[in-house]
Amino acid sequence: MSARERIRSVAETLSEPRSINWISEQAETAWSTTNKELQDLVDQGRLRQVEAGETTLYQPDYTQLLFDEIRTLIEENSREELRTELTAITEEIEEWQETYGVKTWADLEQSLADDNLSSVDLRERRDVIAFWQENEQDRQLIKHALALYSDVEAARSQMANTDERATS
Repeated sequence: MSARERIRSVAETLSEPRSINWISEQAETAWSTTNKELQDLVDQGRLRQVEAGETTLYQPDYTQLLFDEIRTLIEENSREELRTELTAITEEIEEWQETYGVKTWADLEQSLADDNLSSVDLRERRDVIAFWQENEQDRQLIKHALALYSDVEAARSQMANTDERATS
């Protein structure tokens, strides 16, 4: 992975605003390279600058990242593939609900306080909670992608028609 790719990887996965120094250290890159790449990411609308006193911090533009994820889902999957994945996720969640007798991952999390659970059971439930949360996030993204699928297809078609007329 190149220095710029490492910087992007660190910067686009931040969960809280961070300084150039922190990002540079995490990416193991020179301060000047990090500064240039962060400015490019800000200019592209992928990062936002946050002023904290005399320090400039950087954080991802979470709205842009959300739309990028939805766009990727639409571009890389057919509508039917998205529906199939949504069904698979729903089935897995229903299986956990039945297995553990709970409705939500939060209910399952509360069951961790049960003194009768072995360490193996606790680990298994913690793993299921993490997968459940991830599945819920994925399910929400897929629902958004399906809701926007026709609009994106129409926009692509319009762009293709415009390109055809421009080259004719």
